[in-house]
Amino acid sequence: MTILLTNAWVLTLDDTLSEHNPGWVRIDGSTITGIGSGLPPTKTGAEIVDCGGDIVMPGMVNTHCHMGMSVFRGLAEDVDDRLYRYILPLERKFVTAEMVRIGSTLSAVEMIQGGVTTVADMYYFETEMAEVCDLSGLRAIVGQTLADFDPPDHKSFDAGFARVDELVDRYRDHPLVTPSIAPHAPYSTGRAVMERIADWSHANPDVPVQMHLAESTLEVEWARKTHDQSTVAVTRDAGLLKPNLIAAHCLQLDDADITMMSEAQICVATNPRSNGKAGRGISPVEKMRNAGLPVGIGSDGAMSGNTLDLFSQFAPVSMFAKLLGGSRKPLPAVEVVRMATIEGARVLSLNLQTGSLEVGKQADLIRISLAAPRLHPIYDPYSLLVFAAMPSDVTHSMVAGRWLMRDRRLETLDPVGALRDAVQIANSFKAEMRRIDESHDPA
Repeated sequence: MTILLTNAWVLTLDDTLSEHNPGWVRIDGSTITGIGSGLPPTKTGAEIVDCGGDIVMPGMVNTHCHMGMSVFRGLAEDVDDRLYRYILPLERKFVTAEMVRIGSTLSAVEMIQGGVTTVADMYYFETEMAEVCDLSGLRAIVGQTLADFDPPDHKSFDAGFARVDELVDRYRDHPLVTPSIAPHAPYSTGRAVMERIADWSHANPDVPVQMHLAESTLEVEWARKTHDQSTVAVTRDAGLLKPNLIAAHCLQLDDADITMMSEAQICVATNPRSNGKAGRGISPVEKMRNAGLPVGIGSDGAMSGNTLDLFSQFAPVSMFAKLLGGSRKPLPAVEVVRMATIEGARVLSLNLQTGSLEVGKQADLIRISLAAPRLHPIYDPYSLLVFAAMPSDVTHSMVAGRWLMRDRRLETLDPVGALRDAVQIANSFKAEMRRIDESHDPA
């Protein structure tokens, strides 16, 4: 079927940042087949959507997330040792395939409502998360996590690799879901396992690798103590610093690390909101981009960053760069929007399919209402998106020509059921947290 979006302010995010205002977009099947200014050529039988002057732009790309963890959102925010006191014990006891399905469904609802059409995820029981993405219509990189801290879905690395193989076998040729292998971090897998993952990756070059890298001082201290190297150098020598690596966070870096990363042509997902909340530092985004590294924006999990839309990340990523540079100039608004769209797609090696509105690409797009007073007057649409727009301004979302949301009504998922299921999980968590508190603080 043909869909014609008309009377829109079209931000293409192509190489020349071309705009059409008023403009139109034609979609046939899953593909964009025409873009232009003014009125579109007529097409008998087409679905015509008059956008009323609203912005139509590429759907946003969340380059790092833990969708199953949305059920941990807001848990023990002000408890210093919440990871060891609550999170890890709760994960070991409650993280099951069913819990990951429930958490991932809640996350999918939130992201669709917030303008995200593509997400890179890493967590446990990732075949469940892949099924949620398939059902919801989201485009996704789905990473089965491997770790050595008693993860809930594998008790040995052999069992973890078996889960990876199952995920890859099931989704290797899926049109929207790309399987991935996801070592948790250098310190939580170790050099020998990283080398094994590098060998596996060499045999499966089309499968992305996702990993937390240079995220904390703990990780840096581990690398210095055990290998007398930076954590980036340990990763390089293990064979994992290569173009299909999506490295999340990348906070604790020096110039030599950035040079190594650039020479290896890896890709980066920065997570400003969760890193700022944790007090872990500011990622040198400008330095990395100036060194030729593509950098996308990620939400991290809702346990860390609370929200999974990218509007919540825009101001922090821009402001942190400006604070580092001592000026308004670093990371102008248009570059932030590029990071959230075409550059994020490049980080995930999906830039030939999505990330910009161009003829021949997949029809992954969103419509943003300009009705709210806080969005006016408009001098620069990119500044509007970065510093004033909110998830609630997104009215329509489409992936591969399929509507996921129209007029704020979800087409593929049941938001009421998603909330109901998540509340049931939270009630179980609350009861267990009371038990933990009683055992830690006996009367």
